[in-house]
Amino acid sequence: MRELAPRDAEEVAAAVRDAGRDGLPVRMAGSGHSFTAAAVTDGVLLHPTRLTGVLGIAGNRVTVRAGTRLRELSRRLAEHGLALENLGDVDVQTVAGAVATGTHGTGARYGGLATQVTGLELVLADGSVRSDPDLVPAATVGLGAFGIVTAVTLRCVPAYALRAVESAERLEDLLERWPTLPDETDHVEFYWWPHTRDAQLKANTRVPLAELAPLPRWRALVEDELVANALFGAQCRLGRRVPALVPPTNRLATRLLGTRTYTDLAHRVFAHPRRVRFHESEWAVPRTAVPAILTELDATIRRRGWRVSFPVEVRVAAADDRWLSTAYGRDVAYVAAHRYVAEPHEDYLAAFADVVHAVAGTAARPHWGKLHRLAAADLAPRYPRFADAVALRRRLDPEGRFTNPYTRRVLG
Repeated sequence: MRELAPRDAEEVAAAVRDAGRDGLPVRMAGSGHSFTAAAVTDGVLLHPTRLTGVLGIAGNRVTVRAGTRLRELSRRLAEHGLALENLGDVDVQTVAGAVATGTHGTGARYGGLATQVTGLELVLADGSVRSDPDLVPAATVGLGAFGIVTAVTLRCVPAYALRAVESAERLEDLLERWPTLPDETDHVEFYWWPHTRDAQLKANTRVPLAELAPLPRWRALVEDELVANALFGAQCRLGRRVPALVPPTNRLATRLLGTRTYTDLAHRVFAHPRRVRFHESEWAVPRTAVPAILTELDATIRRRGWRVSFPVEVRVAAADDRWLSTAYGRDVAYVAAHRYVAEPHEDYLAAFADVVHAVAGTAARPHWGKLHRLAAADLAPRYPRFADAVALRRRLDPEGRFTNPYTRRVLG
């Protein structure tokens, strides 16, 4: 395998041309946050470590090199009085990697990161560099299969703050409120702890910067690092050694996380450090399917006798027009199941997928960067523009320069 760290689009184009001459496939890595083998190749692997930095800000548009981390982009935008409209709860990803896999946050009226993309700079299979607006709907959530993204232009908004209200809730209460809960504030998500009826609700409301009231630094360190990471990691390790302790420690978790309210810059509220490693499967489903999925997953966990220390996460997003987006053409909810990295995860995540399909059928779409078993024949009926995306990919890359086993499985 040949590994390179190009500095700009021209060096990427040269690497693609050289790979074509030698008959090798090419893939670009991201931050390694995805759980799939999307970046794996036995040909040429490009690392984005030097392909970083903001290229320019004009009005409410920012153009950034592909390897720039979301965390760094948010900091730079804040210096210019700007922000991304929405973010996920992790910000270590590269911009291009996050866009390519359909990274999203939560918000009934807001889309994922891909909806903020207005332009892409792509190196195509013939080594040419293109910035064609017509390619954006297909190639934004493109898994790197349409070309190598070297720069991304995103639409920004004026900087804003979020008032975060985090509270311990009963799962039954949240499911009863579910028909209206996503619309009760701007960004809503909750975590249900298996083996309990406990959930942690996070409700974030967009407010002016004048209302900033961040947590004291000592409290943020205690709650976000000591409790949510160090103590939770110890809980997972203990549960692995003594599975019988998982239910009581899960019941303790929401009490330790407790209730808090604070107001900070949006990117500081959206994203938090996630230091406890896990495996994850996440599905976009019709919002009405959430209560039935959680109810059946709870029954499945009890029936199979599993001890699951990680919570199940529920978020929402607005419909969008990106051809391979999990929210293409419809409002969705996202339900994500996790398993501690040191525990067997295959059976649990497969059973979770079976539950999702039993409830939502082919209306369920797997997150492109997370674990699932579906292939192109399974995915095609779930995306109205799937055939168009595949046809465009074949036209842009007729020799399969940007393919690997993962893209062959999911795109054909």
